[in-house]
Amino acid sequence: MLDNKKIADFIAGKRREAGMTQAEVAEKLQVSFQAVSKWENGTLPNVEMLVELAGLLHVSVDEILAGQEKSAENFSYRKAGVDVSYTDAMKKEMAEYLKTEDVRVLNGFGPFASLYDIHFPETADPVLVLKAEEPGSKQKLAMEYGYCESICHDMINHLVNDIAVMGAKPLAVLDTIVCGNAEKETIKSFVRGISEACRENECALVGGETSVQPQVVEKGVYILTSSIAGIISKKAVIDGSAICEGDAVLAVASNGLHTNGYSLVRMLMDRMPQMKLDKVAGETFIEQIMKPHTPYYKAIQKISDKVSGMAHITGGGIEGNLCRIIPDGMCAEIELPQIRVLPVFSYMKRMGNIEDEEMLSTFNCGVGLIIVVSQEKKEEVMQSVGACHDCYEIGKITAGQKKVTFRGKMKFV
Repeated sequence: MLDNKKIADFIAGKRREAGMTQAEVAEKLQVSFQAVSKWENGTLPNVEMLVELAGLLHVSVDEILAGQEKSAENFSYRKAGVDVSYTDAMKKEMAEYLKTEDVRVLNGFGPFASLYDIHFPETADPVLVLKAEEPGSKQKLAMEYGYCESICHDMINHLVNDIAVMGAKPLAVLDTIVCGNAEKETIKSFVRGISEACRENECALVGGETSVQPQVVEKGVYILTSSIAGIISKKAVIDGSAICEGDAVLAVASNGLHTNGYSLVRMLMDRMPQMKLDKVAGETFIEQIMKPHTPYYKAIQKISDKVSGMAHITGGGIEGNLCRIIPDGMCAEIELPQIRVLPVFSYMKRMGNIEDEEMLSTFNCGVGLIIVVSQEKKEEVMQSVGACHDCYEIGKITAGQKKVTFRGKMKFV
């Protein structure tokens, strides 16, 4: 039987040990001062608040209900940094973000794994397209400057773009969040952001994993990853094999850095801290570099049957990604003066005295996606994609042994 006085004394004692007043506890838990006072006078918190209070006082729910801390000689998972009661309650709150109207998702929150119906009568010879992704060191800046949900859009948009350039329709996403300590509001922001980004890309977040690893990851550090499954008919796969000499090379604009080059960006910011508040094209540098990765799926799904190849420009820049789809014996000749360089790249080049070659191999420089298309279908594709994103010609396909070559110099202004 519960001893309310013992519980009240324990709560008051642990609160004082933590160096907090009743008012501070009330503020952190977003309850009234009177509620905290009642707890310390024998009124028990409700179950949900009990979990919150245990996390704040760094004890377990069982210890609160027992009115005493377990013996120091007894090892416990909580003392190792993981409170299962707290994380279980937190995961239940995430369930609302896994709700979907996708009839292919056969179960919701709770089971050991997610079930997804893969019967595709409308797709001849269906092929699953699988990919995993993480938002790189940009997530460190996201945590530092308060872009928790935004970084989730980065991750999912990048993930979907990678399979969309092969012509695939995105279906289902699984996410993983690894952290040193589980802060409920932060975790909820991540799951909410991932779920919203999935809906915007016409796919479903079907499940995932939240792993608290206090002896592996530092407190306050979060590592995000996700994986996706898409579908496409085998005969409709876009892999560049249809590219022919004479085809046009089109650029589709990025909105900034997307998710690549942030290790260099952070080094520049460490050397020149004033950069973060500098204005670039009417926004602070931080606002410029934290824009979510542009999603291209909705724009390119309409023209995927009209193109010869598509390349998502990520780490490695134009050359490092476009070469993946150019057939042997052919070359994509890129006219660098035609690239519409965004102001943020010109600013970074000037501040860091970065060479053109380094800029091209590290950043997208304003080109987030490249489409290779026949001359006959070029105008149609440019008009269709142009309704969503700036789309323009930057080169052509010729015969050659080097798969990508650059002509001229980019115009950094």
